[in-house]
Amino acid sequence: MDRSLTGRFETRRDAELAIEHLVQEQGIDRSRISVLPLGAENTAGTRVAGSDAPDAQPGTRERDDAALHGAVEVSVSLAGGKADAVRRTLEEAGARDLAEA
Repeated sequence: MDRSLTGRFETRRDAELAIEHLVQEQGIDRSRISVLPLGAENTAGTRVAGSDAPDAQPGTRERDDAALHGAVEVSVSLAGGKADAVRRTLEEAGARDLAEA
């Protein structure tokens, strides 16, 4: 049975960055990575980032409609013996509460 490593991210942007690094730098197949909201609702994380952030253009109204309903969880199947590289990549992208199962 495969082991997996799961980390929680405060923003969807950080979770997506972690996934891109796992795929492009570590050679992890995307089918071995799952991304889920921590709760029952859709979420962009627990804090504003990326397109949810206020626009830098003067006179532009700040957005206040980001779906901030909890952390974004990224889980990676560890088949292939890359546990240390996966852990390091998740941590560098900002993962919290890493757990191996």
